[in-house]
Amino acid sequence: MSEAVETARLMDAVYRYQRHFYDFTRKYYLLGRDHLIRELQPPENGHVLELGCGTGRNLIAAAKRYPGVRFYGLDISSHMLDTASRNIAKAGLSERITLIQGDAANPAATEPLDVPEFDCVFYSYTLSMIPIWREALAAGAERLKKNGRIHVVDFGQQAGLPGWFAKLLFSWLKSFHVTPRADLQSELRQLADKTEAELDFRHLYRGYADYAELRKL
Repeated sequence: MSEAVETARLMDAVYRYQRHFYDFTRKYYLLGRDHLIRELQPPENGHVLELGCGTGRNLIAAAKRYPGVRFYGLDISSHMLDTASRNIAKAGLSERITLIQGDAANPAATEPLDVPEFDCVFYSYTLSMIPIWREALAAGAERLKKNGRIHVVDFGQQAGLPGWFAKLLFSWLKSFHVTPRADLQSELRQLADKTEAELDFRHLYRGYADYAELRKL
C-alpha cells in the first residue's frame, strides 16, 4: 500500500466524525489563519490553491475577501471534501471554488484542474499533519508562477510560552496525529535558496504559531 493511500485512510478515519464540529472547535486554537488570508493579496482574476483544504473554511473566507479571484482546494480525505463541498455550496461560492481529491506531495495531483500555475499556494495547519511535508512544500513551489507566493501558517515551537503549556499542547496534538515541524524555517530557507525565492518567516503569538511567505522571483 502506498504512503498516500495510507495517509488518505488515516485522515478519513480521523475526520469521519470530527469534520462535523471541526470549525467550531478549531477557531479557538488554529491561530493565524485569518492573518494568512489577509496577507494573500492575490491579483485580480488570479488563481489561488490551498493544499489540505479540510472543511473549506479558509477557501470560503478568502473567496469572500477577494471576489475577483478563483480558488481551488485539494485534500486527501474524501470525508473532508464532502463537508467542504456542502459548506461551499451553502455559502453560494461553488462557481468560484473548485475542489479536488489528491496528495499534496504530488505535483501532478492538480493537473485535472487545468490550471498550469497558481498566483498563491497556501498551507494552513496542514504541514504538521502531512507525513512527507517537505515533499508537499516542494510540490507547492512547483505549482507557482513567476512572482507567485507560498503562504504557510502552522503550529510553532511555543518558545515564548511556558514550558508546561508546550508540553501539554504537543502531547494533545499527538493524539490527533499532529506534529509541529521544528525545522520548518530551515526547510523553507533551503527551498527558497533552491528555487531562487525570497523568504519572510515570522513567529506569531509568542511562538504559538509560525507564519511564512516564500515569493518566487
